[in-house]
Amino acid sequence: MPTRSHGGLGARLRRGVEPAVLLGPGLLFYAVLVGVPVGLVTGYMFARRGRFGGVEWELSLDNFSRVTDSVYLEVFRESLGLALVATVISLAIGYPTAYAIAKLPPRWRTVALVLVVVPFWTNFLIRVYAWIVLLNSQGVLNDVLVGLGVVDERFTLLYTPGAVVVGLVYSYLPLMILPLYAAIEKIDDELLEASTDLGAGRVRTFLGVQLPLTLPGVVTGSILVFVPSLGNFVVPELLGGGKTVMVGNLIRDQFLKAQDWPFGSVLAMMVVVLLVLLFLGQAWVTRRVEGGARA
Repeated sequence: MPTRSHGGLGARLRRGVEPAVLLGPGLLFYAVLVGVPVGLVTGYMFARRGRFGGVEWELSLDNFSRVTDSVYLEVFRESLGLALVATVISLAIGYPTAYAIAKLPPRWRTVALVLVVVPFWTNFLIRVYAWIVLLNSQGVLNDVLVGLGVVDERFTLLYTPGAVVVGLVYSYLPLMILPLYAAIEKIDDELLEASTDLGAGRVRTFLGVQLPLTLPGVVTGSILVFVPSLGNFVVPELLGGGKTVMVGNLIRDQFLKAQDWPFGSVLAMMVVVLLVLLFLGQAWVTRRVEGGARA
């Protein structure tokens, strides 16, 4: 009996230690590189900006009331609009692309997926600068359109909200394609065949069977495009020419130019809260779809 007791205690200790050893590095990573910065930002939100910059540790809620200023609300409105447009366009391009990749022969799928992620192997700034060459009035796109006679004179594409959307879509489109591919690839073809055998056309099969089953991928891809688009400041700065100000630009300016860390922390935390809410929504959608599939 004592031997079994000690053996049982040792087994329980091993079962407790093994998860701790496996999870420890990841938990430490998140604690140091996520938990500490978020904790600092949370603390700064309730402080005051010093007269000459810096932080004065006096409890204040003024930073929260400033967010309701019409100037900042307009920045949020425009940022949400541009990020939403970029997400919708990415979804419209990404879904058929992911579907086409999923239907390729297995040996070609890897090649197609590598081609999708190849842009990530190039420096982000270089890729954005490339669009400046393409979109400016003396750029390649204008040369082609004028040469083909599509337009009579050159026009301005650069430094517009449209150019910002193009840059965002180009930058984050792979983040839409990959989760959509993973969701589409898992669909059992027999379900689609059964829908067709029951008399449903292609559109009805897509809307009634395929789209609901791939909804988690749609939501995940949309979040992965929407959130970084909302917080991006490089694309609006370069392709928008500083005329288009998004939340990312506003947060950066509060920290680096205005030296108003408390207000910048409030703005940054708003984006973090939005991210958490979106991922909670994504988890809810995934549970609903998986629960419906099991039923």
